Amino acid sequence: MTFLRVEEIHKQYEGAPLLSGVSFEVARGEVVSLLGPSGSGKTTLLRILAGLEAAEAGRVWLDDEEITSLPAHHRGVGLMFQAYALFPHRTVAENVAFGLRMRGADRQETKARVDAVLARVGLEGFGGRDVGDLSGGEQQRVALARSLAPEPRLLLLDEPLGALDRNLRERLMTELPAILRRVGVTTITVTHDQEEAFAVADRVLLLHDGGVVQSGRPAEVYRRPASAWVARFLGLRNLLEARVTGPREVATSVGRLTLGEACDFPSTGAEGTLLIHPWGVRIARPDVASDAENALTGRIERRIFHGQLYRVTIAVEDVTLTFSPSLGDDVPEVDAEATIIIDPAALCWLGEE
Repeated sequence: MTFLRVEEIHKQYEGAPLLSGVSFEVARGEVVSLLGPSGSGKTTLLRILAGLEAAEAGRVWLDDEEITSLPAHHRGVGLMFQAYALFPHRTVAENVAFGLRMRGADRQETKARVDAVLARVGLEGFGGRDVGDLSGGEQQRVALARSLAPEPRLLLLDEPLGALDRNLRERLMTELPAILRRVGVTTITVTHDQEEAFAVADRVLLLHDGGVVQSGRPAEVYRRPASAWVARFLGLRNLLEARVTGPREVATSVGRLTLGEACDFPSTGAEGTLLIHPWGVRIARPDVASDAENALTGRIERRIFHGQLYRVTIAVEDVTLTFSPSLGDDVPEVDAEATIIIDPAALCWLGEE
């Protein structure tokens, strides 16, 4: 059931279009990430939803109520900024209670709500501590608790993990979605980091050139990007110019390849871009013929050990490709010749830009 509906939002920045007819829907209880490069309008869109900024055109509906012109303090929307904006000389409980006091809640109601929301974010018993004595991750959860305390209908998180160091950020990428699902509040997060978006969200909306260029569950977006631009933004670099030569077959600069059944596929003669996912490869045994289906032979240029897998760069003809074979594969040394076998399911036809 649709809970948030955004219709044809337009916004300019310094005379140039920033958002050009952005439309999407969010279901009740869903966690959605607005993902895109810097300058794509993600934070501006978030501020429009919060009522902190006005769109030049378009409408916003929340739970069947149009809130396009509704003041921010009447929308029932919670917003957590990247910098957290906590009051440094107040206790955790005083920070969390801020929104409740602004709403006029009495002391007993405020205390009960503060205690309840601190328990939900894993900070039970922290109410009397000064926020300046907390770690970065604890401060992030205090800011989240403050946003949740007034029981918002919609929660908006602007780069919620952006201010944290790498180790803490990786830990909270697991904790944050668990907290949001436990609370059950409909949430939109903004990030430029696809790893964070994929870890936190039920669904990803990818913004580019003023609009939503792809929407879907994280695994769907990663496995089947909508364009070569999306693939490159997601860090997928094995992109080849290709031409369809027959059913599920394409000609590329590294040879003919056969695609899997799940991939969208055009008619013979079509030209476009072929994506080879880095995970869909195995190093062939020395006795495997190089003319096997989807076999490529080249020279190992680089191999880097990443703990659970190798990251291997191989030069095939004049093309450099990067793959991540599993530890079970016998990865040749640098400068050695190797034959790789590509899983047809790892090939994705992207068409023309």
